[in-house]
Amino acid sequence: MSADKVAQAADWLFAARRERQRFAALPAALRPADDKEAYAMQAALQHRLQAAQGPLAGGKIALTTPQMQKLVGYDRPIAGGLLAKTIHRGFVELPATAFLHPGIECEVAVELARPLGKTGAPHTAESVAGAVAACMAAIELVDDRAADYANIDAATLIADNAFNHGSVLGQRVRAWRELDLPAARGVIRIDGREVGHGKGGDVMGGHPFAALAWLANHAAAFGYDLAAGDVVLTGSLVVTQWATRGQTVEIEIEGLGTAGIRFV
Repeated sequence: MSADKVAQAADWLFAARRERQRFAALPAALRPADDKEAYAMQAALQHRLQAAQGPLAGGKIALTTPQMQKLVGYDRPIAGGLLAKTIHRGFVELPATAFLHPGIECEVAVELARPLGKTGAPHTAESVAGAVAACMAAIELVDDRAADYANIDAATLIADNAFNHGSVLGQRVRAWRELDLPAARGVIRIDGREVGHGKGGDVMGGHPFAALAWLANHAAAFGYDLAAGDVVLTGSLVVTQWATRGQTVEIEIEGLGTAGIRFV
């Protein structure tokens, strides 16, 4: 792996984000040779974003369905990171001009009580439950920057932090053990009108904690831990919905409450 190549790719991705350029694959000379190099580029991009967006404060899972994997020609999920200043709570107003093509996903988020990753590996949905301090209804705010999905590639998607551009978290629910998370219904509403619904069991592995276990095992494979207090987004219950300026978007998950964004 070339450190110069990783740095150049991260610079290219950082500039594309800053200038809100349409999403495109990395130039051939900067294309990652393998997943290890793609995730090194992701880490380098996250480092460049931290000056404005704060330190890493958790993670996310993308490409959790066969349909999405087929779309980008990749046969497994991918991981991304969450930056502290992009994590909002409750209801937030955000400038529409900060995004090119913002998308809303309805997710169960978890907050960790203790480290997960290389600590305690290998992980299962059952074993990670003891590390969950709270569950929350959450919006993942993605921006695919009007990508041409016919020409998208998974390596660039990994390097570009898996489209993550923020999140909005609902209230912490510490009594999550009293809930049937796989059966919990989730909805997205735009300007008060329901535009999509699903349930907690629609995510990878049939349970939000299966996705959490996948991310913890990914962290273990790359030699790091998710930290106590980190937030993990476990995948959307609902097909991504796209928003525009002036719209108000709310998600609600049974037993976990709501979170919302207004694009101004």
